[in-house]
Amino acid sequence: MLCKDKIISIFCLIDDILQGIEHKEDKRRQVSDSEIILTAIVSSTSFYGNHASAIRFMKQYGFIPNMLEESRFNRRLHKVGKLLYELFEIVSSYFKSFCCEMQYIIDSFPVAVCNNMRIHNCKILKDKKWRGYTASMRNYFYGIKVQLITTKDGIPIAFHFTPGKTADAKALGKMIDKLPAEASIYGDSAYLDYGLEDSAFERKCILLKIQRKSNSKRIDTLEQKNEKLKMRKRVETTISDIKKLFPRTIHAVTLEGFLIKLTLFVFGLQLNKSIN
Repeated sequence: MLCKDKIISIFCLIDDILQGIEHKEDKRRQVSDSEIILTAIVSSTSFYGNHASAIRFMKQYGFIPNMLEESRFNRRLHKVGKLLYELFEIVSSYFKSFCCEMQYIIDSFPVAVCNNMRIHNCKILKDKKWRGYTASMRNYFYGIKVQLITTKDGIPIAFHFTPGKTADAKALGKMIDKLPAEASIYGDSAYLDYGLEDSAFERKCILLKIQRKSNSKRIDTLEQKNEKLKMRKRVETTISDIKKLFPRTIHAVTLEGFLIKLTLFVFGLQLNKSIN
């Protein structure tokens, strides 16, 4: 549960950013977009994504006494769906620029939309590309794979949604540009791609410190192996923290709504960890 001071701090940060990017909205509204986003963040960090509970909380404790009813709240939230990711990117730029962060870790985790036996009845997704395999758990899932990049302290600074079947190395190629020049990024052997390692270093002097497979042509020293293993444990802790925010099942009517909820879980954890 977020404390009062942190809720106020998150609101001030969101509102300041929206003013800074000259976000426009109808002045006749009684509830601003900042208040909608704040309530959604509280929902994801304190109520397992349950909007109705967050709305009651914000009303009951006087944070936003005139907060909208759930149906209107959901409509407003969907309208600012893209804005959520933009806000996340702006907060991330602080760690990449002002904090001069140069060490990052990448990992992925699956989020199933439905059980395997219900794939044919699923209305949100309809394609084989959404069915992926989790090697660590040795099972198949039907849904989204979240590619997550964190700082060495476990604060999320970038994420990317891919269909469950998408290879991790392919996703990493799309996220390289989100890192500053001369940075280092750690990952497990699923991200191993020599061509990508070489091109990342040539273009931006980024070092891909990926764990090597047993038959790898580029061999790590014992020190390098221990360093990579230690860094990977940190991102695994962050993923565990995100999953703790999940309800038993994430309810959504559309794929857009499902992705908005996932975005809020990642964004919520970022704000919770970065604001003291």
